[in-house]
Amino acid sequence: MRSHWVGAETMTITATSGTRTKNIYNQDFYLWIKTTAKLLREGKLESVDIENLIEEIEAMGRKEKHSLRSNLIVLLMHLIKYRYQPDRRSNSWLSTIFEHRDRIEVELEESPSLQPYLEEIWSECYSKARKKASLETGLPLSTFPESCPFSQAEALDPEYLP
Repeated sequence: MRSHWVGAETMTITATSGTRTKNIYNQDFYLWIKTTAKLLREGKLESVDIENLIEEIEAMGRKEKHSLRSNLIVLLMHLIKYRYQPDRRSNSWLSTIFEHRDRIEVELEESPSLQPYLEEIWSECYSKARKKASLETGLPLSTFPESCPFSQAEALDPEYLP
């Protein structure tokens, strides 16, 4: 993955070798994307910067997983706060719950293969959400159960509130 991005230079999309596109990658990432897409569309695979293309595709997968994890932690934290601080419930909490449910729903619709990953990270995300809820509420960590008090189906159900 590129380590830094340098401002745009005036370059044309006429790269003819993998080396040329590697140079573009290090100088102008957006131009590299446009060039790579053009070369792929034209079937000029010999001119594609394969190494950086593979790295970027793998990075996209990592970002998808990171996004799912992040949205799940936020959702679970707000569900916990909603359940254990009923006197502090607010429209802001409700909005956050619904927003992150929507994000997760879209992520899973666009990439159904992330469903097993969601199941894999469920407990870990709950643990992090529990700690964050404790910090945000000022309540002792022991206030919140060690195991998630709601199922995945409940947490993701747009009608469910604890």
